[in-house]
Amino acid sequence: MAPAATALLLASLGSVEPAAGQNATLRVPENFRVEPQGQVIARLEAGTPLFVHSNQGGWLRASVTGWVWAQSLQTRSGGSFDFRVSSEGGENLRDGPQGSLMGRLSQGTLLEELEREPGWIRVRRTAWIWAQSVALDADAPADPRAEAEPPDAPSPELESQRAAERSSAGEAPPGDQQPEWIRPTGDPLPVLTSPDGDTLALALTGRDVRVVDREGSWARVRIDGWVWAPQGQAVAEDEDAVLTSVTPDLLREDPDAYRGRIVSWELQFISVERAEQIRTDFYEGEPFILTRFGGEGGSFVYVAFPPDRLTEVRSLTPLERISVIGRVRVGSAALTGNPILDLLELRRVGP
Repeated sequence: MAPAATALLLASLGSVEPAAGQNATLRVPENFRVEPQGQVIARLEAGTPLFVHSNQGGWLRASVTGWVWAQSLQTRSGGSFDFRVSSEGGENLRDGPQGSLMGRLSQGTLLEELEREPGWIRVRRTAWIWAQSVALDADAPADPRAEAEPPDAPSPELESQRAAERSSAGEAPPGDQQPEWIRPTGDPLPVLTSPDGDTLALALTGRDVRVVDREGSWARVRIDGWVWAPQGQAVAEDEDAVLTSVTPDLLREDPDAYRGRIVSWELQFISVERAEQIRTDFYEGEPFILTRFGGEGGSFVYVAFPPDRLTEVRSLTPLERISVIGRVRVGSAALTGNPILDLLELRRVGP
């Protein structure tokens, strides 16, 4: 990430210092992400209770628990998640069967099952959320079981099933602090970017890999080795490097290549909008800035921003020039074909 963007983020971290296993409440509507600044899997409403496991920079790893209409979920086999949200456009997360709205889950979001009632399933998901949007419960004591067993544990039947999965996977018993290693046998073992992600590498037969974390039957591993890299040889581009020469046309031509990358653009502000349900790349009601790249006649660019920056954004005037650093959410939106950025930094340039 560019120094300016990094400085902006660090300056906003405040004094949030959560203890592992602490209860919390969401102060404002906020995105729930697979990883810090990563893919958005839900939009949670203000007042939603959370359970904080750890912090990283300005981000919290936290769990949210709620109820989802069963017909909107598809059963999964294998892995540590029981369901995926199959309803087109996502599904609501509620505090009880037919209860109050807690948030909106994106289509494809993976979930753990906790319990069932006719027509409804109580689920949990652990992911990342921006720390400044969370109010930690001062009176809630830290729970030493935070990482091993978040609150609202699954039913005994589900717990027995997962214990069997852990046993078959060779997972070390709780409390064992000895390093855990895996030695692939037979075919090379694919190493994925996430339990449902792409193949990153292959762990060869007979080569030990070290387990650094576990999530159900999945293990996060570390592989140490050497690669040929002569002095002066070009290295892969930093994914957090700010791209200044990329244009909206390039994003539309190859949207997958730029998803998650950071771009810096000078844009013309037009208006502040809220996403309708038909805009499937947003959450319904999510605020965004409508802008143009290159002035009149240029490509439209949508810049999504967190609600707590609404006052700042509303101070802009139509046709004003702004400098935006943003992460590419979508290179070519499903409805319009225009890029969508998640705002990281905004600076006024002038008329």
